[in-house]
Amino acid sequence: MHQLASRDAFPPPPPSAVSASPDTSIPVVPLKHPVRQTFGLALLIVAVAVTWNVATNDRFHWNVVSSYLFAPEILRGVVLTIILTIVSMTAGISLGTLLAVMRLSDNPIVNSISRGYIWFFRGTPLLVQLIFWYNIAALYPTISIGIPFGGPEFMIGSVNTLITPLGAALLGLSLNEAAYMAEIIRGGIGSVDNGQYDAAQALGMNKTQLMRRVILPQAMRVVLPPTGNQVISMLKGTTLVSVLAISDLLYSAQIIYSLNYQTIPLLIVASLWYLLMTTILSFFQDKLEKHYARGFTASVAPARRRFALGRAK
Repeated sequence: MHQLASRDAFPPPPPSAVSASPDTSIPVVPLKHPVRQTFGLALLIVAVAVTWNVATNDRFHWNVVSSYLFAPEILRGVVLTIILTIVSMTAGISLGTLLAVMRLSDNPIVNSISRGYIWFFRGTPLLVQLIFWYNIAALYPTISIGIPFGGPEFMIGSVNTLITPLGAALLGLSLNEAAYMAEIIRGGIGSVDNGQYDAAQALGMNKTQLMRRVILPQAMRVVLPPTGNQVISMLKGTTLVSVLAISDLLYSAQIIYSLNYQTIPLLIVASLWYLLMTTILSFFQDKLEKHYARGFTASVAPARRRFALGRAK
């Protein structure tokens, strides 16, 4: 009876009274960083001053830059640079995927061949490889197919005819890129949880189906950022083919400024085109990374919010 009376004496407050109670939360005031803000303002002033100096310096010959920016020779060089990048990266990614799978093989012979390939092509400079393929006819004048160790053979043709300077450039760029892509793809495959292998094998998948349907799609999230960097590096690395007298973007600019002696303006023209192509590649790289990271970010974001709330309590 005493407990019942005490409950009646202190009835619970109505919902309106609870909702009308004043907010007692403490407002969060962000910290001020005067040193950081001052440093940022100083950097902005320096950037504006440098931009103004470059734009108003007549020694840059901006009129020459604008006149050659869309010159036919420059545009042909841009097209050839894009072709070299696309073909070399496509071949490099394809061969690199094969080398990565071989690198993870339990067969010691297959594994050793992949290791040796990666060791050799990553350990020698790309410029040396390009010059080597350009002069490969000194070692092998003809290309033939036959039985080794003195057996009969069928000659296909002359190496100088089959491997042109453009072919030597594609060979050097592709084979070199495959070694780097093999390690990138191997790292992406290694990032996939071992449970995915067990689940795929429980579904009756063979190794080829496991790699193609389960492992490689999940590894793309890890593989894409360094692959995008490799594409950009390949785009700029095509400048090395100028030593083979191939009319890429840089070599086209060099031909022009060797005639009119406008070295700096033509180098600026080439740099502007490289900056434009790099910006476009970076844009598509960002889109692809967001596409393949959708499932990961959707599952990780709630966990991060729960962790933050737990720390706040």
